Amino acid sequence: MRWFGRRRARIAKGTGAATMDRASEKVDREYLEEFIRSRRGVEGYVEPRTTVTETTLLLVAIDGEWTRRRVPSPAWAHDLANGLGVPSYDAAVVGYPQRMRDFNRRQSEQRKADPGD
Repeated sequence: MRWFGRRRARIAKGTGAATMDRASEKVDREYLEEFIRSRRGVEGYVEPRTTVTETTLLLVAIDGEWTRRRVPSPAWAHDLANGLGVPSYDAAVVGYPQRMRDFNRRQSEQRKADPGD
């Protein structure tokens, strides 16, 4: 019986470097496509791979609503976003939009105002 097998770092394909994250999957792509189709003014922010997570694509809608999913590579993320008519940026270069921070603040205030929900 392996007690600690699930906690082992995953070796990223071709890099020899380990992360503690799972790889991206088909369900991640489908979710990103659905988010883009169902919201207006979406922009993509490609987040670089770290020692903890694989490369991710952060999508931010016009109202600041956002989602993040793993992707196979930065090039794949840009191709997906641009192929669906969504501009994409490198998050490490341009940062995150203010509307995302505003959305998070509104959500936090709403949770504090409605603690019973």
